[in-house]
Amino acid sequence: MTKERLTSVKVDSKTVEKVTHVSGEQWIKEGLAVVVVGASGDLAKKKTYPSLLSLFSGNLLPSNVVIYGYARSKISNAQLRDKLRPYLDGKAKSDAVEDFLSRCYYQAGSSYGDLKSWSALNDQITHYEDQLKVTKGIDKSNRLFYFAIPPNVFAETGAAIKSACMSPNGFSRMIVEKPFGKDLESCKDILHRLGQYFDEKSLYRIDHYLGKELVQNLMVCRFSNLWMEQMFNRNFVQCIMLTFKEPFGTEGRGGYFDQYGIIRDIIQNHLLQVMCLLCMECPNKLDGPDSGEKIRNEKVRVLEAMPAVTIDEVFLGQYEGYTDDETITNKESNCPTFAIIRCFVNNPRWAGVPIIFKAGKALNERKAEMRVQFKPAPAAETLFGGIEVPRNELVMKLQPGESLYLKSNIKTPGFCSTP
Repeated sequence: MTKERLTSVKVDSKTVEKVTHVSGEQWIKEGLAVVVVGASGDLAKKKTYPSLLSLFSGNLLPSNVVIYGYARSKISNAQLRDKLRPYLDGKAKSDAVEDFLSRCYYQAGSSYGDLKSWSALNDQITHYEDQLKVTKGIDKSNRLFYFAIPPNVFAETGAAIKSACMSPNGFSRMIVEKPFGKDLESCKDILHRLGQYFDEKSLYRIDHYLGKELVQNLMVCRFSNLWMEQMFNRNFVQCIMLTFKEPFGTEGRGGYFDQYGIIRDIIQNHLLQVMCLLCMECPNKLDGPDSGEKIRNEKVRVLEAMPAVTIDEVFLGQYEGYTDDETITNKESNCPTFAIIRCFVNNPRWAGVPIIFKAGKALNERKAEMRVQFKPAPAAETLFGGIEVPRNELVMKLQPGESLYLKSNIKTPGFCSTP
């Protein structure tokens, strides 16, 4: 992006008219450059940019925000916008989409650690920040780097940013998306390398599944409804099931997926995070400063109470035609695309309650849900003539069509008294 092009960015064309919960915070009044690292990839176009559009259209970003993409693909600003538009249309009003796209720029690099390219991007961001100072009198500008890239390039990316692209007068924050390596050792290695360049206040590890509305609702549902919290324990719950199903296969992502498999890709992060929120004890603070650390601590206690999974508690499978994906080099791969895992949380609340994870690709439907199945009503079969009475279930559906409902029994219609 040339300086001449950058001057066409209308840094003062949009003012925050809607008062939001961030309107009074200092950073919303400062400059902000968001850098999406891996901007040409699948995650960026399907998740990251639509999420940024949602924040932008909801007045939850500074009015002068600009968004830079960095990746190895050789594309122009216009080509990036054309690539993003199909994933943004319909997510906001058309004028908001176009305004958002006009703020999206692109910088290509030979690698994610290419210092020359990062220096060129730094020059572009610096020019934008200088424009803010001249036109708006904004002296402080922040930079946010979102890593939509494989974990094996986290470290070289962080080193290049630290060397060539840090904000001179505001914060510089790194957001790294799962997975954090293939196993414990690779995770520790990645976090150690990033820790050499950034302290904990500048480093954010996230799982985008936690941004889903119903997942964010879990704590409110559990701890603000008397009946729900009273029944969430081993005395009432028979089992908990967490399910993730996709009706399609790897679709060109096989090269990535084959390194991780369905357990690391879905169960070990997305579903496990949801399970922790579903099973944790109530923190003594759920909102405001310090609440994040308190919630995290309760989630960790759940994980600490889980015994190691044995092979007898795991069922694995692979859909037919998996290795037909051209990006999979190992045609003899036994990488699982389907898994069922049974776990337990050995604490006073959940001891003995099976927690079942089920996830797979190329299945019969698209679905992600949490299902809490309660114990049978006492003596129900005796009371109703020996028939099997269905158990009550609390179902929290994440996708598609977010919903929460309780399955309860009523009598069969007509001249009948059975459930």
